[in-house]
Amino acid sequence: MGDRWRVEVDRGVCIGSAQCVHHAPAGFRLDAARQSHPVQAETDAGEQVLAAAEGCPVEAIALTVLGTGEPVFPPEE
Repeated sequence: MGDRWRVEVDRGVCIGSAQCVHHAPAGFRLDAARQSHPVQAETDAGEQVLAAAEGCPVEAIALTVLGTGEPVFPPEE
């Protein structure tokens, strides 16, 4: 069984670049104000969702492992 992630977008940081939608079109949507929202707050771990978080120019997307809260992105320093 694979990991599941919690997906959160900090809408105060999001600039509406749509890179998340480009990388994971099934995982993110932009609203009328061009703010990103995850389609599901919880998702299976996957390369597309990780690429969306990594590709966000302002790091507005946070991914954590469900159950443990361990950060996936951005990584702890």
